[in-house]
Amino acid sequence: MSDSQAKRTMPRMLISLLITLAIGAVWFYISLPAINLHNTGFYSFVFILLLVYILVSMIVLGVDTGKQEIHLRDYLSFAKSQCKVVVVVVIALAVLFVVGQILSAPIFRAGSYHELLEVESGNFAEDIQPVSYDEIPMLDEASAMVLGDRKLGELADMVSQFDVSEDYAQINYQGRPVRVASLEYGDFFKWFLNTKEGLPAYITVDMVTQEASVVRLSDLGLGGMRYSPSEYFNRDLDRFLRFHYPTYMFSSSHLEIDDEGQPWWVCPRETRTIGLFGGTDIIGAVLLNATTGEHAYYDVADIPTWVDRVYTASLIIQQYDYYGTYVNGFINSLIGQKDVTVTTENFNYLAMDDSVYMYTGITSASSDQSSIGFLLSNQRTKETTFYSVAGAIETSAQRSAEGIVQDLGYTATFPLLLNIGGQPTYFMSLKDSSQLVKMYAMVNVSQYQIVAQGETVAACESDYIAQLQQRNIPVDSESAGELLENTSLDGTIAEIRTAVLDGTSWYYIRLDGADTFYAISASSDRNVVTLNVGDGVTVQVSPGDGEQPIVDAVSITSGGTVPDPVEEEPEDTSPTSPPDAAAPEEVPAEEN
Repeated sequence: MSDSQAKRTMPRMLISLLITLAIGAVWFYISLPAINLHNTGFYSFVFILLLVYILVSMIVLGVDTGKQEIHLRDYLSFAKSQCKVVVVVVIALAVLFVVGQILSAPIFRAGSYHELLEVESGNFAEDIQPVSYDEIPMLDEASAMVLGDRKLGELADMVSQFDVSEDYAQINYQGRPVRVASLEYGDFFKWFLNTKEGLPAYITVDMVTQEASVVRLSDLGLGGMRYSPSEYFNRDLDRFLRFHYPTYMFSSSHLEIDDEGQPWWVCPRETRTIGLFGGTDIIGAVLLNATTGEHAYYDVADIPTWVDRVYTASLIIQQYDYYGTYVNGFINSLIGQKDVTVTTENFNYLAMDDSVYMYTGITSASSDQSSIGFLLSNQRTKETTFYSVAGAIETSAQRSAEGIVQDLGYTATFPLLLNIGGQPTYFMSLKDSSQLVKMYAMVNVSQYQIVAQGETVAACESDYIAQLQQRNIPVDSESAGELLENTSLDGTIAEIRTAVLDGTSWYYIRLDGADTFYAISASSDRNVVTLNVGDGVTVQVSPGDGEQPIVDAVSITSGGTVPDPVEEEPEDTSPTSPPDAAAPEEVPAEEN
């Protein structure tokens, strides 16, 4: 190239570079890729940016071949001669990307994927203590969203300007399981009108009492939330994080509140531990004050204890699936599948010891309807324990619970596995079509034809424990014994009436000195057909049911007899309690 050509070319190359940088800056502001070789989005950003430079150079410098027609090889020749360094960088990044993908592939690194999650083995009876009622989450996220949206709708000054975020994070707040969600601006114009003051409140839903609250930040002496995913420009949460931590890769951020009610965004920092792109894990988190913009990065070991969720449930499930799938190498995961296990279809959360644990079932690779155990993982520390408990998977338990209320059309939430009376037990809430909780159900894990239900958790537990005793299944919980003692009564039969409801024979028994009839079906205990007026019996009822004219009895036993229920197939969804609207037919009792 002559000196005169160089003098003409250099300014044009500089112009091409400036135009490319301007386009790149706008694109970076919009797409926000992490400047990190472990981030596949960074390669896309650089590739496209280099191609933009080549195209701009062709326009600015011009592709002149001295011919009227210009073919593809002419453009390639131009790129080779005028953009040699750029082409070399593109090729080098492409090679690095391909090699990184190969080195990250499970076929070569199955052992590393297996070691992503450290899983301890636990003893269910020793480790999982009975959970008090004020620690059991009664709602799932869908129900919490309904309650939160309804609560915001009651506030005229907010509902016209703000919506509730769909991300209801479950946390422990002041010793109780709570879901918390941020408000968000209704649209761009509502953002424009309100952004100066920020978002004025957040929503909390108590998972036990099912009470939704709008927490106004002004009542806490705080300003509005000025940093959130619904902000625009530099106060957008993702943009704020990217400009302050340009090389960090972040998992999905979520809102939590500290012990004083101050809202913080918890932003977990991701890394890749296998090759360039494999083995996603969390190494820390940025905590961002949603009202002031104060922020700090913490390694996992240093994260404050009020933070409940650093590792997402989806990441823990993914890591366990690697752990269980590659236990004996990559080939075994495809052929033979010896000792291969995977998680079941869904997960739930359980509050214990001031932490939130992710719960999911574990089943074999054949995806049958049985579970070999379950997993509990601390979402702040990722401490994970496997409990070997054989039985039905959660979906089977859900179908069993829904079967006893099929006439009401309720659906069961994904179960939690609790220790009830020393027995591994699935606990579910039963929701109506409006996603509101109406009843509760408990299903025994190993014998999922044992299904109890009640309008309160206490009533459900009483019914469940009584059914365990009916089947001579040991109940070793002191609280369970006290519960049964407080809901049982002895007496002499004064009157027996019978009725057939929906094809099921029911017996209604009144004791001497009482006006209440205790109802029990013959399918629940076949011994009831042998009872006579004058027999001494023990009646077990659910808590709080003793003062009604007709009460569903959990069990009615006489002379030390053991209840003898009719064993039904799990799919049998016959009703286990009489319809409320029905009254017993007055049939004279038969006396021997």
